[in-house]
Amino acid sequence: MVTRNKAQQMDENFMDEVRKSLDEAERLMREAAETSGDKATEMREAALRSLRQTREAIYDTQEELMEKGRQAVKATDHYVHDKPWQAIGLAGVVGLLFGMLVGRK
Repeated sequence: MVTRNKAQQMDENFMDEVRKSLDEAERLMREAAETSGDKATEMREAALRSLRQTREAIYDTQEELMEKGRQAVKATDHYVHDKPWQAIGLAGVVGLLFGMLVGRK
């Protein structure tokens, strides 16, 4: 199971990778705009590769998050089936607390 700190670290690492990749693509596109000929073509291709890598990283992260979500749903489902009265009690307490918070306003 992923802890909150580990999830935050994964999120920060992912965002850093995306930022770096997008910054690199932007830099390459600027340089390509300033140059001409084969050098510009090479730079545009490098920028497109960088954008492709960013897209793949986003898709990989999306798949990973979806899998973790499925695991959480399965774990919750198993818990509710194994301990229905505890789940009902927990839902009641959460509902009561939510009602108290909403009722304060």
